[in-house]
Amino acid sequence: MKKQKIVKFIVKLWKEWRLTIFFIVFVVVPVKSSLADWNWVPTGSMNPTILEGDLLYINKLAYDLRFPLTWYRIAKWSEPKRGDIVILFSPEDETRLVKRIVAVPGDKVEMKNNVIFLNDQPLTYSKIDSKYTNQLASKIKGRPILATENLDGNSHVVMSTPSIPAVRNFGPITVPQGKYFVMGDNRDNSRDSRYFGFVERQAIIGKAKGVILSFDITDKFQPRFSRFFSSVD
Repeated sequence: MKKQKIVKFIVKLWKEWRLTIFFIVFVVVPVKSSLADWNWVPTGSMNPTILEGDLLYINKLAYDLRFPLTWYRIAKWSEPKRGDIVILFSPEDETRLVKRIVAVPGDKVEMKNNVIFLNDQPLTYSKIDSKYTNQLASKIKGRPILATENLDGNSHVVMSTPSIPAVRNFGPITVPQGKYFVMGDNRDNSRDSRYFGFVERQAIIGKAKGVILSFDITDKFQPRFSRFFSSVD
């Protein structure tokens, strides 16, 4: 008798939820896997461009179309470029990371005292005003040094913190075919290609296009309304 009640209950649940289950399995999962996705940012490795507590919109069609739940590419129309902010699987433990493409296959990359050299030419840097520090966690205000970095004709803000031990010199090294060199914009507080090496092309799964929502995880998850539905570059 008890077994019959359990069976009836399961059948009832199936009848009530089957459309939802079908929708999740055949619509939500494929879309999230192959077309678009979102990514919560738990760390400050991309400060000040991306902050802890940002929810990013990820365009998984930026470079190619993949078969759902696999790395198999059905079609390809472009490759990651220098300066792109991408979502990738870490070569160390396959966790999802957000980093910036610094060097592409064939590039020679080097760093001297936190200055990046690409193909023997230093990137250009310029001072920036302090407006970005207002969005950084209060515990690091006043400590970071902010600058605008020009990479392939496009500018973005990078941050260094001299008090933090970090790799500020390496190379020169040449990026092999099919691989990429990535770094965080928070140069002295980012685990990136300086530590885990090159990233395979297939491990890059999409491009970050913007911030959907943002909450300050260092201040009781207060909403950062100014960052809602903003772009990242």
